[in-house]
Amino acid sequence: MAFAAPSSAGPLHTRELDNLYREHHHWLLGWLQRRIGNAFDAADISQDTFVRLLLNGHSPIPEQSRSHLAQIAKGLMIDMHRRRLLETAWLDTLARIPEQYAPSAESRAIILESLVRIDAMLDEMPAKVRETFLLSRFEGLTYTEIATQLCISVPTVRKYMLKAAQSCMACLGGNA
Repeated sequence: MAFAAPSSAGPLHTRELDNLYREHHHWLLGWLQRRIGNAFDAADISQDTFVRLLLNGHSPIPEQSRSHLAQIAKGLMIDMHRRRLLETAWLDTLARIPEQYAPSAESRAIILESLVRIDAMLDEMPAKVRETFLLSRFEGLTYTEIATQLCISVPTVRKYMLKAAQSCMACLGGNA
């Protein structure tokens, strides 16, 4: 293997990334094509995998290069799938809006990007915080009802809602 990296993970250098790309890109692309079944999506995710590795800045242990690349690619496949589900739901919603009330193409794109950011924000929340937030905002439950349903105290519900509000503010570009 021409990958000249230390025996443990460390900072990623340009030469190492170049070697990693040359040695594993073809394998990763084939691996993705078999899983996705679409050459264009596989190529996009393959490139995004190496970009993510570059942005991360750390070199994988040489013996674990393929598993590390596969792990990054799996996360990107999940992201792609979730985005497509959101896009489909958004397009279904748009199809039901009378044409005269439909948002402009620019507004549609902004709304879709906001939905993707909100979905990612919800996914990053701890499970109890997310569940508390969703029960409050989408089910309309009171803090007391949420506390009873989740077997937690009302002060804990308040704490979780504060964390959720901070996440929302950060997601929307405010200060949290």
